[in-house]
Amino acid sequence: MTYITKPRLHHPLLQPNALGFTRRDYEGKVSTLCAGCGHDSISAAIIQACFDLDLPPHRLAKLSGIGCSSKTPDYFLGGAHGFNSVHGRMPSVLTGANLANRELIYLGVSGDGDSASIGLGQFAHAMRRGVNMTYIVENNGVYGLTKGQFSATSDKGSKSKKGVVNHDQPIELVGLALQLGASFVARGFSGDKAQLVPLIKAAIGHKGAAFIDVISPCVQFNNHPGSTKSFDYVREHNAAVNRLDVIAPRKEIVVDYEPGSVERVAQHDGSVLTLRKLAADYDPTDRAAAITHLQAHQAIGEIVTGLLYVDPAARDLHDYLGTVETPLNRLGDAELTPGARALAAINQSLR
Repeated sequence: MTYITKPRLHHPLLQPNALGFTRRDYEGKVSTLCAGCGHDSISAAIIQACFDLDLPPHRLAKLSGIGCSSKTPDYFLGGAHGFNSVHGRMPSVLTGANLANRELIYLGVSGDGDSASIGLGQFAHAMRRGVNMTYIVENNGVYGLTKGQFSATSDKGSKSKKGVVNHDQPIELVGLALQLGASFVARGFSGDKAQLVPLIKAAIGHKGAAFIDVISPCVQFNNHPGSTKSFDYVREHNAAVNRLDVIAPRKEIVVDYEPGSVERVAQHDGSVLTLRKLAADYDPTDRAAAITHLQAHQAIGEIVTGLLYVDPAARDLHDYLGTVETPLNRLGDAELTPGARALAAINQSLR
């Protein structure tokens, strides 16, 4: 098998960010996915988001499982830490890495087969524990590597490329994330970069479990009439709940909007997520209302995209466990092994 690497030379007119990096510095290897695959568009959105946020690539850790989606971390952030785990186990590996070194920015990439089937329990526990991560599911509704069988997120009544009808109810990962306690829940579309990039930027800046379900059509097996995850279907049935922008704190913020048209949500790093609402009565801080809104539009065949829910006061797993500020991988034997006296005190407290 031949692997094609990108040239190291950069065009002299490429604009750098505040760190002096160009967009090319956030890229990876040349993609081996099918031409036109929605997953490549998601990779491009991740690259743009990290470039815009002026993130040092070596400060990020990208983890994945198995599937077409889980190949994509090889195509972005070539200078980041990376780990490709076994099928469905990415959340557990990421949780362990996060506990060992809380100073890295964690990005978990998975697919509908990887997260909604064998990894469903892993997904559930990462959400309920509030692991500080951005969890992206590249959702195409099929098993692309094994030739296009329905996945657990395939909508009931949708048709395969061969005309077979799916009779099973789909697993709604966005609804599950809301119910399981994720503190940032959104859905995007790989063909809508203007919406997806700010969603990823906001998720990275959020403290806690941030989940983004991205509808990503499979051009080989699930982009035909009868598919509910094709480019045409999503464009025709997209019901965006808001227009989004992320404004970094280092720049002056100047706003002049009509009263009630903007919801500003402070992030843990001091940045501000600004929501320009399409529907004045939609409240992204109401978890129950988000679930109802999602189900109501799903019943009429609409795909809700945008920021569905955010908890502006979210906490993460380190807060719940009360871990020290120093990353655990930097502690020595004296701190990690306090001795028999400390162990006896702990045992006594449990009696």
